[in-house]
Amino acid sequence: MTTPTFLVYALSAAWALKYPLIFVGAFVEGPILMIGSGFLIRHGMFPFWPVFAALVLGDLAGDTLWYCLGRYLMAPIIERKGKFMGIDKDTLERTKALFNKYHERILIISKVTLGFGLALGVLMVAGTMKVPFKKYIAINAAGELFLVATLMSLGYFFGDLYERLAAQYHAVFLILLVLAILAITYGISRVMKKVALKVRA
Repeated sequence: MTTPTFLVYALSAAWALKYPLIFVGAFVEGPILMIGSGFLIRHGMFPFWPVFAALVLGDLAGDTLWYCLGRYLMAPIIERKGKFMGIDKDTLERTKALFNKYHERILIISKVTLGFGLALGVLMVAGTMKVPFKKYIAINAAGELFLVATLMSLGYFFGDLYERLAAQYHAVFLILLVLAILAITYGISRVMKKVALKVRA
């Protein structure tokens, strides 16, 4: 099989598995994929509802994983790997204290603000605190619907703006869009790290 033929088969297989791939992508890195999906939907490459469902379910699968890790493996992970994930014992204890009183609010705010700098800690502590799973997943699903719809709308807006530009500016627009997303992500990360440090203080 020649290289071009292999690429044709590979691309055909990838297209046939597009929704499972979106599911996996949302599981790994949801927000950027959500924006990109909105952009592609604007250009008619995907229908809305199957992509929306794959994104929501993929991200909720990730939430379920972190919940299970928190419920069954939190202590060993914090001791061995916590420092690499921005979670230490002091942060964990403070988060537990907040969870005792405000776990519903914390979960929904964490979801719609992309974790507020402590996403993994929040989701894992929910498991550690043994928040009922049905309640946990219902709260996260509500936040997830809002988050996915918002980010896909943002991508759709960028796609519409791209469509309105003259053809010769398309490449420049895409480059600027990628740089803007990276800059926004970096800015949010810095702000959320400051919030995290305040929580630890």
